Amino acid sequence: MNEKELAKNLIDTLPDDCTLDDIIHALYLRIKIEKSEKEIREGKGIPHEEAKKRLQKLFR
Repeated sequence: MNEKELAKNLIDTLPDDCTLDDIIHALYLRIKIEKSEKEIREGKGIPHEEAKKRLQKLFR
């Protein structure tokens, strides 16, 4: 499936009363998630426990 078809399918899953901002946000999230998944497959991610430690430091 090409990018245009993926975008159309994503938009079709949104409620009929969604705004353009909702559409843009959903597309943005989709892009970020796909990029993150690719980085994890390439071994560029960090272990879950390390992520938790980093988050704990931010919220202290």
